[in-house]
Amino acid sequence: MNEVIFREYDIRGVYPSDLDEKTAYTIGRSYGSYLREKYNKDTCVVGHDNRLSSESLTKNLIKGIKDSGTNVMYYGLVTTPMHYFSRKINQLPGIMVTASHNPKDDNGFKFSFDYDVNARGQMIRDFKKYTLENKFLSGNGEEVLMDIKDKYLAFMKKNIFMGEKKIKVVIDPGNGTTCVIIKEIMDLFKNIIPIYINEISDGTFPNHHPDPAVEENMEQLKKAVKENKADLGVAFDGDGDRIGIIDEKGNYIATDKFMIIIIRSLIKTSECKKYLYDVKCSKSLEDEINKLGGEPFCYRTGASFTEYGVLSNNLEFGGEFSGHVFFNDRDLEFGSAIYASLRLMEILSNNNLTISDLLKGINNYQSTPEIKIPINENKKEEVISKVKEYCIAKEYNINDIDGVRATFDDGWALVRASNTGPNLTIRFEAKDNNSLNKIQKEFSEIIEKHINE
Repeated sequence: MNEVIFREYDIRGVYPSDLDEKTAYTIGRSYGSYLREKYNKDTCVVGHDNRLSSESLTKNLIKGIKDSGTNVMYYGLVTTPMHYFSRKINQLPGIMVTASHNPKDDNGFKFSFDYDVNARGQMIRDFKKYTLENKFLSGNGEEVLMDIKDKYLAFMKKNIFMGEKKIKVVIDPGNGTTCVIIKEIMDLFKNIIPIYINEISDGTFPNHHPDPAVEENMEQLKKAVKENKADLGVAFDGDGDRIGIIDEKGNYIATDKFMIIIIRSLIKTSECKKYLYDVKCSKSLEDEINKLGGEPFCYRTGASFTEYGVLSNNLEFGGEFSGHVFFNDRDLEFGSAIYASLRLMEILSNNNLTISDLLKGINNYQSTPEIKIPINENKKEEVISKVKEYCIAKEYNINDIDGVRATFDDGWALVRASNTGPNLTIRFEAKDNNSLNKIQKEFSEIIEKHINE
């Protein structure tokens, strides 16, 4: 087994070179054994996305789980948020077969040992060690076919409160797994006027890469919003847990700015006015939370860590720059790109403001998008360590909760290891272009130097 597939918050790699049906069976056998041996649990839930390899991998994963003596509640083709919902209402751990926003040839497993939050960090490292030891339990688990759709739709209907204003929205599922449920959800709300593009489920993602956190993947949506004079556009990633937003003018709205809109709507009634965001988010978000009288909470990147941070601190809302956001202010703590888009439509339908209006008055900075630098998996941490040593020697103000974020009077620089691929992720922000170029040049040179070494 290629050990590189065990990442910081999931198992992921290229199919079939990094992981295949044999790997899926082994992961299933290990997972079922681990649940029984370490957690005293004998049942889990399983679902999969619409990638071409997902059904075959899932079949072998389930066989492995059952051969460990663990029972499976199988929900079939579902979005990752639907899988999370099935875990929570059954109060069971589970595995979702998906590679999320990764390219079409990738696949993997998001998994949990409880019903709340996915495994992450040391939990995965411990599971990796257990798996590689290859000392699994045996048994004859049972499989039961389940359906979550009706309960999921009822939850959505109950927890969204649309106003009288009609909202015209262009929706781009990117041919991903949200195609299987999006129309039924939108049909629940009479004041939503949906226009769909790329709404046919196709695991080859023929129209664009399924990651709405990358602006270049949103060009079709921008055009469609302007052509249809829509109030907004929303896009979802391959498994439905990342959101992308386009405003009424066809402009891309980064997730940290979307979070500002949500926090502005929540803070007057929030019991807890502490809001979580990750190290990649703009200072404009921190500034706004402070202006509103809230408490900013900068945390590490990753959906699993973000959700854990929200739950463990009993926060009402948190999110990360890559498009994962988690609401914890109504019936159930919930992370879903579709639900997040409905919360935005709810805000728009209850007043006469546009998205542009809702973002007036924020502090604006010059920033780069996320920049990914390809690097050997085994060299990522070494380069980050060298960057940290450089910052310490320069006596820079650093936050090392996730990689290295160096903060200056006029901006900041972030260098961290991607947990979903063989890349370093870097991002820069400053008060003006001159400062931005200076910071970016300094850190790009030091990174390049250590990669070449």
